[in-house]
Amino acid sequence: MKFLRFALLLAVASACSILKPTVKNDVFPGQAQLPLEEAPHVKNSLEWWYFTGHLKDVATGEDFGVEYVFFHFSPDGKKDYQMVNFALTDPQTQLFAFDYQLDKLPAPLTAALPISLAQPKDDQTWTLTGQEGRYQLQARMTTKGPRNKTGQAINLRTTPTKPVLLHGGTGYEQYGPVAQAGYYSYPRLATTGTIEVGGKTRQVTGELWYDRQWNCGGVNKRNVAWDWLSIQMDESKEDLMLYAVHDTKTGQQIGGGSHFGAQGENLHLAETDFKLEPLTYWTSPTSKKKYPATWRITVPSKGYDLVVTPLVPHQELNLLLFKVLKLNYWEGMCRVTGTQNGKPVNGKAYVEITNR
Repeated sequence: MKFLRFALLLAVASACSILKPTVKNDVFPGQAQLPLEEAPHVKNSLEWWYFTGHLKDVATGEDFGVEYVFFHFSPDGKKDYQMVNFALTDPQTQLFAFDYQLDKLPAPLTAALPISLAQPKDDQTWTLTGQEGRYQLQARMTTKGPRNKTGQAINLRTTPTKPVLLHGGTGYEQYGPVAQAGYYSYPRLATTGTIEVGGKTRQVTGELWYDRQWNCGGVNKRNVAWDWLSIQMDESKEDLMLYAVHDTKTGQQIGGGSHFGAQGENLHLAETDFKLEPLTYWTSPTSKKKYPATWRITVPSKGYDLVVTPLVPHQELNLLLFKVLKLNYWEGMCRVTGTQNGKPVNGKAYVEITNR
C-alpha cells in the first residue's frame, strides 16, 4: 500500500462531512485483472498512480530523488476530482522542492488504456501516459508552488526490468479490519530522460518504483497513521515493500508487506515476519510534527538487518486542500546500509510517513 496512499486518504477523511464519501462504485473481484486495472476505475472512491525513486546524473554521478503521483477520487459517486503531487530532492544542496494541484474534473474519468492523464496548473500541464511499466512522465513546477523555488522539472521514460508484483499474491491487500484495496507494483522501472533542478537541466538514469492502488476510500472514518517503505537492494536485486498502519485511538497496529526476489519470486510478509524500529526522529520547522527519521529494519527469514537513513531531513510536503484542509506528510529518498546473512549490503529506499 503505497497503497492506502495515505496523503490523499486523510484529505478525503477530513472532508467526509462535506463530500459524503461512498465506496458503492468500488469493485472487488478478488484477483487483480491486468492490464485492465491500469486504467482509471470509474467513480472510484480513491485511487492513484505513484512513482518514487533515485536518479543519477550521467555526467556528474550526483543523485536526485523524484516523487510524482496522480490521484483520482469520487467521494460522492457523482463528482470526479484529480490531484497531482510532484517533488524533487537534491541531496548535494539539501534542496527539497514540491508542487501540487487539486481540481474537480469537468467529466468523470473513463476506463481507457493506455493511461492518458493530464493536470493543468497555471501555465503548465503535468502528464502521465503509458501502461504496464512503460510510461512517460512530464511536469514542471510553477511559480505559484508553495516551496518549489522554480526551475524544477522532469521528462522521463520508464521500462520494466522485473515483472509486476501482485501484493498479497492476488493484487488485493487486506489491511486487517481497515480496508481491502487493490495493489500492485513495478518495483524496478529502468528510467532515462532529463530533470531540471535549480534551473539546470541534467541527463539522468536510474530506477523508479511504481505503485498502482485503488478502492482506498473505505478508510475515511478511521483514525489511522501510516508508515510505508520501498527498498531496492543493490547487490541481490531484491525488493521490499513494508508498511505499518497505526490506529491513533486504540494503539492497534497492522503490519505487512512483500519480498520480491531477483527473479520475481513473490513472498507475502506478515506483521510477525519483520520489524520496523525508529532509531531517530526529526521535527518539522514548518508543521512542528515529529516524524521517525532513521529506521532499523530486520527481516529474519531473508537475513536482513538494515538501517534506512534520509538523505535530506526536510522532505515534508505541506498541502492546503479544498482551501481549508491542511495536510502534512513526509516522503523522501533514503539510503540503505546493513547486512544480509552477516555480509555488508547497500540499497535505495523511499519512505512515506503520514498523520504523525
